[in-house]
Amino acid sequence: MPNARTANAVRLEFAAESLVRSNLSGAAFSGEWLWVAGDEACGLDRLRRLDPVGREVLRFGEVRDFPLADLLDLPGAADEEADLEGMAVADGFLWVVGSHGLKRKNAKPERSHADNARRLAKVALDGNRRLLACLPIEPDAQGAPCLVRRAQDGRKALRLKGDAQSNLLTRALADDPHFGPYMAIPGKDNGFDIEGLAVDGRRLLLGLRGPVLRGWSALLEIQIEARADDLRLVPLDDSGTLIRKHFLQLDGLGIRDLHFSGDDLFILAGPTMVLNGDIRVFKWHGARPALAANREPVRFEEALTESVPLPHGRGVNRAEAICQLPPALSGGKTSWLVLYDAPGPERRDGEHAVFGDLLRRD
Repeated sequence: MPNARTANAVRLEFAAESLVRSNLSGAAFSGEWLWVAGDEACGLDRLRRLDPVGREVLRFGEVRDFPLADLLDLPGAADEEADLEGMAVADGFLWVVGSHGLKRKNAKPERSHADNARRLAKVALDGNRRLLACLPIEPDAQGAPCLVRRAQDGRKALRLKGDAQSNLLTRALADDPHFGPYMAIPGKDNGFDIEGLAVDGRRLLLGLRGPVLRGWSALLEIQIEARADDLRLVPLDDSGTLIRKHFLQLDGLGIRDLHFSGDDLFILAGPTMVLNGDIRVFKWHGARPALAANREPVRFEEALTESVPLPHGRGVNRAEAICQLPPALSGGKTSWLVLYDAPGPERRDGEHAVFGDLLRRD
């Protein structure tokens, strides 16, 4: 378990035209290269490790954009945000998942009461939000990892079969007794909202920020296979189970990110709604073998241990991404990178640089 935090230990430098700049929602490593996603873009950024310029431990920059429209036939428009929330690197692919949730317009101080009332009643779904995809990683001539539509070894960029309104996952959940009623509720209203992704072979874990049901947070377990030009859900067992549900006791917090470290699953958790509240990291010890052995369609897990709490501010510094550093970057100590949405002034340097934290075992 991490038990210490080094604040502003990682510097990320973006450019004025970068797809991702400050609202960071996902992170994953390919060796010494860092992939990041933002919840207001329709693409990903890759940053290269650079020499530190200040007091930071690690510095990443020389950003390159990878628009999703160059890699996939998207269900929505190329410039329509995908609200990417979870990322994982596994078996030569970068996996990404969107929130899958609806959004509600917010009130604005310059608008009239009547106009704001109309805005608050408006619920919409961006066409790319219901996206679950795997993107091949292939080195370029200089050895830098790149995302490609089709790799030289035949691997293809694929997304879960669906359109701008639904996909195989949302259709499978439509009549679910726990989550079906929440599919029509915006994510920030404790509606359905995916924010974490972990990959174990063909098994995927999707962490839900919401809904949190009577204090229980949820992981969805699915299994994926490629068929022709799509990803498809396939049964997890001989009974035809397409989705297993794991309810976790996270003290009422929703899941913000997931990361496997060996057999253990680390869970970044925070408020499910628009609240300024606790943000913590939990550990599910032995999650990988427990999941592999489980045959129950629904299970409850209370034996989670809590590690270091993370800071938060009023409307700023919301931790939304966690991933383990590769050995080449960790200095021999098991370390995790934490990145923040809406970074406050103390996490910024100028217009285009932001800072993340390192969690470590002392």
